[in-house]
Order: sequence, then structure tokens, then C-alpha cells
Amino acid sequence: MDIRKLQKIVVNALEDIKGKDIEVINTSKLTSLFDRLVIASGDSNRQVKALARNVQEKVREAGASVISVEGEESGEWVLVDLGDLVVHVMQPTVRRYYNLEELWQVTPTQRRQAAEQTAAE
Repeated sequence: MDIRKLQKIVVNALEDIKGKDIEVINTSKLTSLFDRLVIASGDSNRQVKALARNVQEKVREAGASVISVEGEESGEWVLVDLGDLVVHVMQPTVRRYYNLEELWQVTPTQRRQAAEQTAAE
């Protein structure tokens, strides 16, 4: 399935269940593991689980495969692996703590330069 079509299905599935702060990050130039990262927040364990389940259902309905799902038991952070696209559904406190947006939006060179600059100060 085309990555843009898969991305649209995922974002719509998250919006259906009122996912918050949905962010799509193009990681194709940062890693060969996957092309897109989608991050969304849910207000409770129940909502995080519902968001992840809805993503899985909509993706399967569209004929694509869900490779694996991690974290459904706790509902604080659920990862849905769709191959070229990985979805992270998190509670806001967990999302702030791990700050995946910052991690995946900068290149390793930019990260190293920032660390060197911080060490020099």
C-alpha cells in the first residue's frame, strides 16, 4: 500500500476516536527501518487502547497488514507497527517524558552538535 494512503488511514482512524496532538514525521532520510512515524495522545488508558485498536481495524479493513502491537496491556504507550509506518499512541505524561518528536526530527549529526555545544558551555 502507498505510504501516503496508509498515513491518511492512520490519521483518520486516530481522529475518529478523538486522538490529540497527532503528528506525522517523515523519517525516510533518518532511518531505513520505516518511512513515517505517527504520534498521538490519548487522555486515559482506555482511550489509548481504543485509538490503537481503531488504527488496527481501519488498516486491516483497507487491506494492509499489522505487523505487531506492543503495550496494549498497560495502555500508557501502545506501539502499532505497520511496516513502513509506525504509530505511537501515548498518554500525555509519557509523551512529554520520552519526547519522540525531538528524537526523530533531528539527524544524528545535529544531535551530536547539540551535545557538543552543551558540553562546551
